[in-house]
Amino acid sequence: MHMDYHMHFEKGSYDKTWVEGFFRAARERGLDEIGISEHSHTFPEFQKLYYDDLILDDSFVGSFQQKWLKSNKFKYTLDEYFAFMRELQETHAVKIGIEVCNFQNQQAVKEILDAYPFDYVIGSVHFLRGWAYDSSEIKAEWENHPLEDIYEWYAQEVEKLADSGLYDALGHPFNIRLFKNLPDFDVTPYLERVARAMKRANMIVDVNTGTYYRYPIHEISPYPDFMKIAQKYDLDIITTSDAHQPEDCGRYHAEAVEYVRSFGWQGSIRFAKREKTFITFEQSI
Repeated sequence: MHMDYHMHFEKGSYDKTWVEGFFRAARERGLDEIGISEHSHTFPEFQKLYYDDLILDDSFVGSFQQKWLKSNKFKYTLDEYFAFMRELQETHAVKIGIEVCNFQNQQAVKEILDAYPFDYVIGSVHFLRGWAYDSSEIKAEWENHPLEDIYEWYAQEVEKLADSGLYDALGHPFNIRLFKNLPDFDVTPYLERVARAMKRANMIVDVNTGTYYRYPIHEISPYPDFMKIAQKYDLDIITTSDAHQPEDCGRYHAEAVEYVRSFGWQGSIRFAKREKTFITFEQSI
């Protein structure tokens, strides 16, 4: 069985004609089931958390992020999301997920999530000390931080996500490589810290092809060194496309399956109402 649980409708609207393209691409790529994991910045329920955490001053980073928060954000409530997804479920095999940023106030996140029956929740590190490090428009900010600090901050943020107990999966682990800022020091201690935190929290690995086709690094996340450690800690996985447009649903899925098989995984997790079931790639439903 083949699933893809990491994708977003945000480039379009909650229009059945437009989102049908996701299901069409899924069929063409042999997927049995997909899940939509809308970004938390889609929903006004999370708006205050962004304004609390992000750098929003008059600096290079702050000026961009002020504009970013006012562009195509907070446009659907969670109630509207669930209503639309329930309509889709009448005719499609689709799960209801969400991808939540690494906010500092995890209690506030818990109160939002607890009010809705998600099938799964992905937690992703999208900000380091209030800076959206994965935004190409402000990637020059990388020059202002030693890479050792980036790895330390990243590990700290994953540990916070894991310690909250709110998340089923870690989105695109170690995508801090996405602009080819590659370390010349031993990163093993950081990889181990992240894997240990995920194991404690029963979080699984989002093996994500988005960094392969959308970023300069042109590699699947997480990269091989972390995959080896994730296997050592017996972490489960999902293979995902991180599609933001219909035609990208399931993109490079076959390559992702081959990739995880090379490290010893023979299947992935299927989600339903926050419950995890291991499904082999050959298994049918």
